[in-house]
Amino acid sequence: MTAAGARGAQPRKARSASALDVDALIDDPGTRIVVCCGSGGVGKTTTAAAIGLRAAERGRKVVVLTIDPARRLAQSMGLTELDNTPRVVKGADGPGELQAMMLDMKRTFDEVVLAHAEPERAKAILANPFYQSLSAGFAGTQEYMAMEKLGQLRAEDRWDLIVVDTPPSRSALDFLDAPSRLGSFLDGKVIRLLTAPAKVGGRSAMKFLNVGMGLITGTLGKIFGAQLLTDIQTFISATDSMFGGFRERADRTYQLLKAPGTAFLVVAAPERDALREAAYFVDRLAADEMPLAGLVLNRVHSTGAPQLTAERALAAAEALEENGSQTSSVAAEMLAAGLLRLHAERMQVMGRERRTRDRFASVYPDVPIVEVAALAGDVHDLDGLRAIGEQLGVTGPADGTD
Repeated sequence: MTAAGARGAQPRKARSASALDVDALIDDPGTRIVVCCGSGGVGKTTTAAAIGLRAAERGRKVVVLTIDPARRLAQSMGLTELDNTPRVVKGADGPGELQAMMLDMKRTFDEVVLAHAEPERAKAILANPFYQSLSAGFAGTQEYMAMEKLGQLRAEDRWDLIVVDTPPSRSALDFLDAPSRLGSFLDGKVIRLLTAPAKVGGRSAMKFLNVGMGLITGTLGKIFGAQLLTDIQTFISATDSMFGGFRERADRTYQLLKAPGTAFLVVAAPERDALREAAYFVDRLAADEMPLAGLVLNRVHSTGAPQLTAERALAAAEALEENGSQTSSVAAEMLAAGLLRLHAERMQVMGRERRTRDRFASVYPDVPIVEVAALAGDVHDLDGLRAIGEQLGVTGPADGTD
């Protein structure tokens, strides 16, 4: 999304769907978590920041959590950087307060270990090579740590509202699968085999198991490498008492996402592929019984002369071009013809966007929609975020007028 011209022409309201009232959503003290999801490049980060700023300036104490490693959020809020600790955003007007942070996956994992393991065991875990690989980028770790961080923020109860900016593309909903994925990993056959000796008491039992485990670990050693297998076994032995806590906390956060007080906003551009992805998010949220508040349709094109159709503009451009060759004001008429052709192209784009939006609305008539105009420049400061927030807060009848 972009800042310049945000206060100008407002986008149309959806014809088939009701208007999404973002102000009512963020003003409601019962709304405690807003999750922005959608495919990449549609403006989720800016939308999350704009919602956070607007909520703060309307009296809420807000923290915005971004999982996207891009630096756009920090830049738009006038911060040099974001990290795993909430930072106050200076310059927000009104009675509320705005803070922002960016998920640091490894640091969050380290914090979990330090908080839930005895000091000596925590030290051994943090130094374990397998743990270091796992915490730095193992598949699914980011999503699980996002669940952990969201749960931590909510448990602290320092903020009236938590706004979550999710990763791009369909992986934005992978954090919904984090509890089940973690459970599948911890309950998997290999994990059970590797942890079996530690869970069985008695020397006779150990002798019996060690014979079989020797054969099994020998085979696994050939697959994983002996040192890696040793690192995994050491890691599992050290963290075994924490596994139940991981799963329990993730399950609690998952239930928190389904509970009253949480609202999901799907963000999309008025393009076929982006709205196809939005449809995927809507369907997935419905299947998981997650509370969907509505759709933010971003970067919608508009014009100050909607009564001048593309056909009439093209006809006028052709007439000017023909007359220009017979008059002395060729330059002026060619310029006017060029502007008319640009207007015609804009009207054609608006027509495509309208049809695409209306197809989505016809399939999902119960999903409220708010539209945000395509702007002229990048959002890079709080004024730009305020301009976006003003458009998000515009409500009115969904009459389909231009």
